Amino acid sequence: MSRIDTIVFDLGGVLVDWNPEYVYRTIFDNEEDMRWFFKNITTSDWNEEQDAGRTLAEGTEILVKQFPHHEDNIRAYYGRWEEMLGGPIQGTVEILRHLKHKTNYRLYALTNWSAETFPIALKKYEFLHWFEGIVVSGDEKTRKPFLPIYQTLISRFNIDPARAVYTDDNVRNLHPAKELGLHTVHFQSPEQFKRDLQVLGVTV
Repeated sequence: MSRIDTIVFDLGGVLVDWNPEYVYRTIFDNEEDMRWFFKNITTSDWNEEQDAGRTLAEGTEILVKQFPHHEDNIRAYYGRWEEMLGGPIQGTVEILRHLKHKTNYRLYALTNWSAETFPIALKKYEFLHWFEGIVVSGDEKTRKPFLPIYQTLISRFNIDPARAVYTDDNVRNLHPAKELGLHTVHFQSPEQFKRDLQVLGVTV
């Protein structure tokens, strides 16, 4: 096995706790109504269009036009977006801190994130500035799991896939990385992530 010299992190669900339920639990009186809203209106597919470059305003107006009776709740999605940030996933931040300050690994991030909301996270979380580079889907006008965004990561930062590991909490997003030759780790907890890095020979 080639020695790992590069570690690429997903952000949401790996380093940053982001969950729209933090907002919508204050809006809906019961779980069933909230789940219906996510399944039928502010779906993950809809949100990913904003991650892929569609403006928040356009995405919002599309839904308001389709579901005018839910306008206030739709507008809350991005109007109260910052409240969906639950904070750092501290165990992973500590792993990143060690890698940044105690080792010589190259550190990058690849994230599905709206170009309009990502600056909010950059301002809130110092550790997002520890990376040598971050590829943000909203800036690239494409997103995971589409192959071009992984190819952009590799070419932009001159990454040797055989010497790189990529972690993501969404298994779907690992397949293209593996296809391009990167080692992959399905993130489930900081403790498990640390163990899997060690198996790959990464000093954590």
